[in-house]
Parts: sequence; C-alpha cells; structure tokens
Amino acid sequence: MIHDPAPDNGGPPFSGSPGKRVLPGVKPTRETNRIGLMPTEGWRRRNLQFLGEILIPSLLSARKPGRVIDGVPLVGSGEMGVTWLGHAGFFAQIAGVNLLIDPNWALWHGPIKRLRHPSVWASDLPPIDLVLVTHAHYDHLHMPSLRRVARGQPIIVPKGVGSIVKRAGFGQIVELETWQRANFRDLHIMLTPARHWGARMIHDTHRGFGGYLITSPGRTLFHCGDSSMFDGFQEIGKRADIDLALMPIGAYLAPSGRPVHMNPEEALDAFDMLGARHMVPMHHDTFPLGGEPIHEPAERLAAAAIQRQLQDRVRILHEGESVAY
Repeated sequence: MIHDPAPDNGGPPFSGSPGKRVLPGVKPTRETNRIGLMPTEGWRRRNLQFLGEILIPSLLSARKPGRVIDGVPLVGSGEMGVTWLGHAGFFAQIAGVNLLIDPNWALWHGPIKRLRHPSVWASDLPPIDLVLVTHAHYDHLHMPSLRRVARGQPIIVPKGVGSIVKRAGFGQIVELETWQRANFRDLHIMLTPARHWGARMIHDTHRGFGGYLITSPGRTLFHCGDSSMFDGFQEIGKRADIDLALMPIGAYLAPSGRPVHMNPEEALDAFDMLGARHMVPMHHDTFPLGGEPIHEPAERLAAAAIQRQLQDRVRILHEGESVAY
C-alpha cells in the first residue's frame, strides 16, 4: 500500500487548501506553467503541412516489426534498470520495485499510427508493483494498456486524473499535487512541475500534469512527462541527486504552433539544469505527432550531445532496449 501523500523532507509545510504546497517566492506552478489551448497564427498552414508531409505518408507506409528481444533483463541488487517501451513508456526496476510509467501499447491514436510494433509487450514484463501516469493525454494515459497490467496494484496520477482510471482495475489510486510525495516500500515518488497542460479533452483543464522524481536509498530516477523548456528544471534538480533523467525530445514542431514540447537541444539544456548524471530520451520515433521528420529528434540529439561532449552521458535506446545504472 502507498502511504498518504506528504510533502518532501526538508521542504516547507503544506499551507492553503489541503494538498497544495506553497513555496516561498514561487507562484503555484501548475497554473503558472499551464499552456493555453489556442493555436498560434499560421496554424492552418502548419496543419496542412503536417497532413501532407507527416501524417499521410505514415498512413501509407508499412508498420515496421518490433525488435526481437530476448527477455527483459533483471537488474542486480543496488542497480536501477529501465526498459524503453516506446514513446514515453518505461519499465523501471528500482529498489526491488517493478515500476511502469506511462505504458502505451496502442497501434493507433485516432488517425495517428504507431510506426513499429512494440518490441516489449505487457506479457513480456514481470509482475508490476506500481504504475505512474504523468498526465491524462491519450498518448500517456492509454486505458487499454493500463487494463493490460492492472492487477489490483496501486497507481499514482496527478490531481484530477484519478476519475479516469478508477475502473481500470487498480487497488489504490493516489492523486498528487505538484511537489507532493507518496511513499511505496522504499521509494519516495514526488510529482514535479512541467510546462504543459493536462486536459484530456477541451473542457477538463482542471486535470494536473507533471513528471516524477522516484527516489530510493541508492538511486534516483526522473521521468519528465511532457514539458516545454522552463526554469522549473533547476528547482527539480535541487530536490534530488538524479542518476538518470528520462527526457522528451520529439513533437516540438506542433501543428498548433503552441510551445508544448522541447526540442533535442532544449532537452539537453534541461538535463544540465537538473544536474543529472545520465539521460535517456523518450517521446520520439514512435508516433508522428509533430511536424518534424520522425527520425530527426534522435539525430539532432546525438549530434548535440557530441558537440557538447555529453555522448558518454546520453544513451539513445531502441524500443525494447534496456540499460542499468
């Protein structure tokens, strides 16, 4: 079972309305960093370009087969392992806990086609102890995928998202506000701010969004969720000594023109602000969601990492590939 949500150790106590943290000199981050829904000038042209150059060609191309994976490796004592499931989905092993973050085995999201079959399915994973969802967008909260793994274990979601997953089969639903923390076995899980938005449709803008700091006695993992660049990464880095940061790098040319995702160079800037030791990119090469060519984010990241002499700290995984730290 998960302990009741609590503020992080050493931080100021909760004040104001229940469950809401107020930091000295910092405005409430979820409202400050929420991106509006209105597109920017030129959105019609960008949408036509997205249809003609990205979406329609992807629909006409054959879906690639998944990579052949000889099982998901189990990590040793004192190690932390992550397996990239595609898009923003990860299977993580930390402090003896099997953790699933934003799992998505969908082959379609409306007209958006997954470009290759998953290399690791839910059936390939060991029993899942805990599930985390960063926000309610369909490419991160995919109900059929959650039902595949729900076996009465707990799930952690941002505030306002619990109502969506209440019938998925989880035994306990914990909602967190920004900077709020829950404990599971030896893990401390904190919802961190992001610059994005959380509405699943249009009217439900009350739903929260963010990333997660997952801290154990020996390792700390950060999953960014979706975010554009903002100075909150520096504050997140002050909260923990991060061993591995999972950072989004794709869909930065949004047809709407809204600044909702980081590009690869910005992701490296955020990685630096976090002070993390290692980085694994995500949110690329799975679903064509932005106006950039599907392979461009990883190529730009690799080039930028070399230019900044970070190639030994940035690991670009193939879908289904695992790495341990």
